[in-house]
Amino acid sequence: MNIGPMELLLVVIVAALIFGPGKLPELGKSLGQGIREFRRGTRELKRDLDLNPDERG
Repeated sequence: MNIGPMELLLVVIVAALIFGPGKLPELGKSLGQGIREFRRGTRELKRDLDLNPDERG
């Protein structure tokens, strides 16, 4: 699923209407932190699975 520029613009406009323009930077920061934590967790899980292949069920 690809999100084009028009869809992205629509999402930003709807978010601005719902949350207000003052809250958008805070919302973006929270979203970025969540994505970083998700990536870190999946990287650690992959590392653990690669280190312990015999323990997989």
